Amino acid sequence: MKQPFVLSTRSSSETNSSLHVAIIMDGNGRWAQQRGRPRFWGHRQGAEVVKRIVEVAPDYGISTLTLYAFSSDNWKRPQQEVNMLMQLLQRKLQSETKNSIKNGVRMSFIGRRDRLDARLVAQMEKAERETAHGKKLHLRLAVDYSAREIMIRAARLAAEKGDFSRDRFNTYLARAMHCPVVVPDVDLLIRTGGEQRLSDFLLWECAYAEFYFTDVMWPDFDENELARAIAAFHSRERRFGAVPQMQVSIA
Repeated sequence: MKQPFVLSTRSSSETNSSLHVAIIMDGNGRWAQQRGRPRFWGHRQGAEVVKRIVEVAPDYGISTLTLYAFSSDNWKRPQQEVNMLMQLLQRKLQSETKNSIKNGVRMSFIGRRDRLDARLVAQMEKAERETAHGKKLHLRLAVDYSAREIMIRAARLAAEKGDFSRDRFNTYLARAMHCPVVVPDVDLLIRTGGEQRLSDFLLWECAYAEFYFTDVMWPDFDENELARAIAAFHSRERRFGAVPQMQVSIA
């Protein structure tokens, strides 16, 4: 039996850090099928996990949390599953917007909006307006999201302005994905469910991200699993292409 993991030795610098964590929440459908239940049952359980992880994220130094809720390629799934996913998102928005306001969580939705139901888009925009002053956590949900498509749209904006600097491109990326502000690059990307790929998620923002892959399915992901991922992140040396100072010798 797997023993509980508690991140009890965090240093003050770790606790007070301001991290951007992105999560590919994989394994909902497989988790349900392994239990003889329909795939959508797994998505409902996964939505409850989202709620708990959002609650505890700030305790682990996370200031920005980006969750891959629905990729542009997910439109290829059976229509019934797609419809149920959209209905689930709409129901959760209705119930969680007030909690987000109370808990200081700012909500943003990144990705395309022209293919979503107009009622869902209106609810997303309402949630963004009503939570805009949240300071404790910036929660970004990627819906109908494709990183490659976003980069193409951002490149077109840059070409129109004639400005291809890195900082300005970040601004164009934010505009292309409907994000109200430019957020820091991803520090840690977590993928559950045993797969080890990015699946067209935050390709630009993950240039120097640390990756953490786990076999745990998303419905089984809990605070202990988040603690393991954060501990693994803090155990790594991030050099961003440089050489550690202790290894630099002067001839």
